[in-house]
Amino acid sequence: MGDLAVRVQDLCKLYKIGATVRQDRLKDLLASGLKGLFSRNSKSQIGNSQSDFVWALRDVSFEVKEGETLGIIGPNGAGKSTLLKILSRITEPTFGRGEIYGRVGSLLEVGTGFDRELTGRENIYLNGAILGMTRREIDGKFDEIVDFSGVEKFIDTPVKRYSSGMYVRLAFAVAAHLEPEILIVDEVLSVGDAAFQRKCLNKMEHVGKQGRTVLFVSHNMAAITRLCARTILLDEGRILADGTSSHVVSVYLTSGFGTTAAREWPDPAKAPGGEVARLRAVRVRTEDGRITDAIDIRHPIGIDMEYEVLQAGYQLLPFFGFQNEEGLYVFVSHDIDPAWRRRPRPTGRYVSTVQVPGNFLSEGLMFVNAGLVTVYPEILQFHEPEAVGFHVVDSLDGNSARGDYTAAMPGVVRPLLEWSTQFRRDE
Repeated sequence: MGDLAVRVQDLCKLYKIGATVRQDRLKDLLASGLKGLFSRNSKSQIGNSQSDFVWALRDVSFEVKEGETLGIIGPNGAGKSTLLKILSRITEPTFGRGEIYGRVGSLLEVGTGFDRELTGRENIYLNGAILGMTRREIDGKFDEIVDFSGVEKFIDTPVKRYSSGMYVRLAFAVAAHLEPEILIVDEVLSVGDAAFQRKCLNKMEHVGKQGRTVLFVSHNMAAITRLCARTILLDEGRILADGTSSHVVSVYLTSGFGTTAAREWPDPAKAPGGEVARLRAVRVRTEDGRITDAIDIRHPIGIDMEYEVLQAGYQLLPFFGFQNEEGLYVFVSHDIDPAWRRRPRPTGRYVSTVQVPGNFLSEGLMFVNAGLVTVYPEILQFHEPEAVGFHVVDSLDGNSARGDYTAAMPGVVRPLLEWSTQFRRDE
């Protein structure tokens, strides 16, 4: 097949609602061979009652070249994990074909890929053997795997006694370091802590640069746009978009699938609030007023807070708190609009808007907490954590603070600062 790593043709998966699914262990399934071909030549008889079945995948077709890093995104239930399970030999399609050309290393849900009765050390060697590696080759990678995972103290403990975080750290270290030609990674990395997630993303970026193929499912749009030149969007088992990551991520986030950019409380009885004021809506807007989840890092963004004042005569202080995907507070902003500062407010409906300039926030997922307090006396009227969220996307066209640098850039803010360089020719 030349430079082809993955070929998927008319792939479909049908599940019977309420049926018990047989879960074979990954090591048993992989042991049957290292180069996969799954097929069903015709549609199965699915019975008379269509309501008893659900299509997890429907007519999915695409190809992935060797050395390509492909992102796979979509809402919960879109079929992403089912697709990876078929390509990893954990389940079979109802019909269609999924072809893999190369050794596969998979990291799917916690519990897949290891024999829980064996120790961490034994599982490293077992997985290496399944990938066709010699003991000497595994010996050469062993220390690096253990160091990366951070579970050295427990390496000779049966993995059934590991926490989910320890399990995932070791599983990823094994999958990434035993040099599979194709690395398949699901959203399981969300189990680990923020520092380890960054470590994993850096490793996957390194794997991709080595010319190996990566299939990466994630809800982290910043990671998708950073790691993957190309992305597929799935919804209800079908491919909705296939193209450059920046374009497909934009389609995803502006189609109502991504993080909520607008949240409303139409029922006053259920709206957050106290005796003086209550929250009715929070919205994320572009500079032209559109509500959106996807914000270009270079453009300003507005956050609206709509609220009701129920009792007149109080000075109010609306505020927003901005947190990144790691839970770190980036900043808090209080309303200092001179038109209402230190001024008692009459009853009525208000919309307070804060403008965040472009080239200020770093790329990634941002959550906004919305709150309001009275002043003199200071009484919290409402505080809604993660009221809305949005993604800051930094394109790679070199017109932001990133410039021509394509790797990960740390930091909670990313200002575009003025630089100057003085040059003097050697005499």
